[in-house]
Amino acid sequence: MDLPFDVVDLREPDPPSEGEQAPDFERPLVNDEYWEDASLSDLTAEGPVVLVFYPMDGAFPATYIWNEIRDRGWGEMGVTVVGVTISTPYAHKDFIEERGMEYRLFSDPANDVAERYGIENDLDGMAGVSEPRPAVFVLDGERVVQYAWVAEEWPEFPDYDEVEDAIEAL
Repeated sequence: MDLPFDVVDLREPDPPSEGEQAPDFERPLVNDEYWEDASLSDLTAEGPVVLVFYPMDGAFPATYIWNEIRDRGWGEMGVTVVGVTISTPYAHKDFIEERGMEYRLFSDPANDVAERYGIENDLDGMAGVSEPRPAVFVLDGERVVQYAWVAEEWPEFPDYDEVEDAIEAL
């Protein structure tokens, strides 16, 4: 079957592994009304977090990922679900409204968080431009990784059932 895009193998990632503490960070956290600086540790202090890295808002993988998460109701499973990507707070606000999402999104235009997580993806043909590759980390209240998935090719999507099993195991 001919795909309307090329499948690209990505370089080897170096993400935090299950059992390791995920790196903390502070960035603008956006909802459909406003944004404010927040840290990952602020969120995990309230309970488990599902941290979803994805390509920039508006890219088809972002739409697929967030539609699936929304439709599966992960936010109703006793965890906080948040995203991280390079899009600005303004783009996040629009994306949240367009998708009808109840999830908040961290804005990381420099892609520093993905670099700290070892999951940055340098975009072909765009020197100095990178975005996070799709990745999902299920974290407990101490920021310890209970489940990790990172895309090995582009595009690639998480096994949503596996993520749900990890959430239920918390």
